[in-house]
Amino acid sequence: MLKNYFLLTLLSCTTTLLSAQTNPSIYNDDPWQKLPLGMEESKFRHIPATGGKVDQARVEPPNWWIGMNNPMLEILIYDQDVRDSEVAIAYPGVRVRKTTRLQNPNYLFVEVEIGPGAKAGKFTIELSKKGSAKKTYPYELREKKKAEGRITGVDASDLIYLVMPDRFANGDPGNDSYTDMRQTGTNRQKIFFRHGGDLVGVMEHLDYLEELGVTALWLNPVLENDQLYESYHGYAFTDHYKIDKRLGSNEQYVKLAELCQARGIKLIKDIVHNQVGDQHWFIRDLPDESWIHQFSEFTKTTYRAPALMDPYASESDRARMSDGWFDHHMPDLNQQHPQLANYLIQNNIWWVEYAGLDAFRIDTYAYPDQKFMAEWGRRIREEFPTLSFFGEIWDHGAAIQAHFTQNNGLRDYNTYLPGCTDFQMNYAMQEAVGRQQGWTEGAARLYYVLAQDFLYEDAFRNVLFLDNHDLGRIYRNVGQDFLKYKSNLALLLTQRGIPSLYYGTEVLLTGVPGGGFGEGGRLDFPGGWKEDTINKFEAKGRTALEKEAFDYVKKLANYRKKTPALHRGKLTQFVPENSIYVYFRHDADKTVMVILNANDAPVTVPTARYRERMAGFTKAKNVVTDEVMKDISNIAVERNTVLVLELI
Repeated sequence: MLKNYFLLTLLSCTTTLLSAQTNPSIYNDDPWQKLPLGMEESKFRHIPATGGKVDQARVEPPNWWIGMNNPMLEILIYDQDVRDSEVAIAYPGVRVRKTTRLQNPNYLFVEVEIGPGAKAGKFTIELSKKGSAKKTYPYELREKKKAEGRITGVDASDLIYLVMPDRFANGDPGNDSYTDMRQTGTNRQKIFFRHGGDLVGVMEHLDYLEELGVTALWLNPVLENDQLYESYHGYAFTDHYKIDKRLGSNEQYVKLAELCQARGIKLIKDIVHNQVGDQHWFIRDLPDESWIHQFSEFTKTTYRAPALMDPYASESDRARMSDGWFDHHMPDLNQQHPQLANYLIQNNIWWVEYAGLDAFRIDTYAYPDQKFMAEWGRRIREEFPTLSFFGEIWDHGAAIQAHFTQNNGLRDYNTYLPGCTDFQMNYAMQEAVGRQQGWTEGAARLYYVLAQDFLYEDAFRNVLFLDNHDLGRIYRNVGQDFLKYKSNLALLLTQRGIPSLYYGTEVLLTGVPGGGFGEGGRLDFPGGWKEDTINKFEAKGRTALEKEAFDYVKKLANYRKKTPALHRGKLTQFVPENSIYVYFRHDADKTVMVILNANDAPVTVPTARYRERMAGFTKAKNVVTDEVMKDISNIAVERNTVLVLELI
């Protein structure tokens, strides 16, 4: 039954398969098929660092900039037998400070200092070794870009829109598949295979995002994932400096950033420090055996972040949490290795300056070495004080979540993490709408979560969400109850923090149950492929209920966009009673009252209890309908509904 449902869901928005891109011999009839027929999953093995044949010489970072706050740069040179070479650079203002040699003879790390007198320009890195011909590598120092509006950061005034690029829109079918990549072809009937979405498809629909009220765009990772299977989601990098060409090019990524900036939309890059794909070029020829965490047998992480701060935790649990692998095909990186740590930090700095990024979302924040993460945050903010970033903390308990954020006294060092993906609010908002109130359940859970905001330096930097690429879609989670769907969105768009909307939520994309990480919700956006018969990017392609959903999100999002009280305004909440929960967002200019009725029947709410925030107001405007209530002493609220009222 599930299999047939998923097929119908996909085929409802497509008329034909991309037969030109599909090799039918590698598929079965199961939409949950993970591997091409005849292929086995990656096998865990000890990876040596003895050095192999170099197919492509590399110099990384591929360039750098003058005028950086940190004058030091460590350049990785990867070429056949370069480790024992001597290095010479003849360029004014640039001098070699030291070289580092690891186990693998194909790597040499060169630390250079770029002095204040260095000018933008090109020079040569020369390697010489007795008995071998000299090797030379061109290098360039560039001027930093200083355009107004670059690298602005995201904050509570923004609405983030999360897109899985492979599933949003296929703007360039010509880049769907390449014969020189390990996974070829597309198949839109398969959850775990590629579908063909790309950066051009995203660029072509920026009008849609702008109309909706979106001010920041978060793409799931776009770096090369040249893996044998499951390459579509992007979380198994195989090249840190190259956009996956099935999504586009580095130049197209910069173009996307520029187009977003022109519309007032910020760009967020999804980054991963915890792991890479097992086909990454530096895993296939490992620089050092300690570059990754290695074991005598496959050791999986516990996924239990509390072990890192638990005063009673065993050392083995702490180590397994941080050092264990996510999966056989995702080697776990050892951020305590100084060259790897520098490599990751410099790579992120490079992308910010190269593309003019506004923010980072940090995947699996709790899993890498935490001292490294703190140093990463310090270095990033040293270079880009206006850049913002937030870490994924997928766990349970406000104190556990807050433990990873900065300046809260919960650690003996500063983590430099401004905010996180707020899973505690995710759980609480859905429970508040979907469950009757108990002492700590239902609306009371949301109250208790917010009451613990004293654990953060600033909880308004946390990112709120109802669903994402790792979770089931919200419309399915509420049993396709439209009132509960709207109520969740009203909480999302009026609570403290930075709201994030998963692509398609605004048109009731539902997905199917199943998958450990929300895979059943990773659907194609209908209308993103030329063969789609239904186009939900346009109003005429939406059903009446989808149109109502879109208009509801659009109205609230654009109201929020122009209402500072919903950005940094104060939050005052009242203890929920009888599944009625009321809070206010207010500043000197405006007061917004939010009433949640979590009961399965309509109620009338007497408002005398809330007089401390309602004093001086006699009327209210319904933000969604624009209806003006002339008497607000008692307010009628439909079942399972959130009212958003501007007091006047």
